[in-house]
Amino acid sequence: MCAHVLVAEDDAMQAELIRRSLLAEGHTATVVHDGAAALDAVRRNRPDLVVLDLMLPVVDGFGVCRVLRRDDDIPVLMLTARAGEDDVLLGLELGADDYMTKPYSPRELMARIRTVLRRSGRAEADRRDDPVVRAAGLAVDPQRHEVRCAGEPVECTPAEFQILLAMAAEPERVFSRRQLLQCTRGFDRASTERAIDVHIMNLRRKIEADPRRPVRLLTVFGVGYKLSGGHA
Repeated sequence: MCAHVLVAEDDAMQAELIRRSLLAEGHTATVVHDGAAALDAVRRNRPDLVVLDLMLPVVDGFGVCRVLRRDDDIPVLMLTARAGEDDVLLGLELGADDYMTKPYSPRELMARIRTVLRRSGRAEADRRDDPVVRAAGLAVDPQRHEVRCAGEPVECTPAEFQILLAMAAEPERVFSRRQLLQCTRGFDRASTERAIDVHIMNLRRKIEADPRRPVRLLTVFGVGYKLSGGHA
């Protein structure tokens, strides 16, 4: 089951841990850090599930859940350090599909996400016919393990494929070398952060008209790389 999950978590380290766990499970993820951004991301990206922290700035998780339940039927899994019974009951009354208190184990979180997706049937219904992630003129198919650029097939190594899949799921997001290295774990065990530069160079040869002047796979100096072009 390949799903697109919106992670709304104001703790950057927690959000990154969840994102990595989702990628390891074969999902794609969008990460936001406040409630207003979460509602905007739902409207723009139509995720299959929202992992929603309650203690969000701007609009808290309860407020986000109220709007989602008024306007949509997207499954919601709430996360919070507030373990009081009243908070749990309020979250469930607002329509949350599941509720986890911090601290939690990433393995349990992924198991809960699988259960909610399976119960909702949303991922299968939305992605049975078209599981492809599209951005910047690229089409990355996680089921067939295929990449196309402007309609033409692109041969990628497993590590290159995982890098493109992660970046296509979040176009315009800047990924550090360390973050991209995490995407290749299990496929490129001997890789180092500097090896990511080699993967990027090779990918540019494959997806850029002029690899020396890239327009898709861009360097953000002092930070890392991003895929530019937005969702197709």
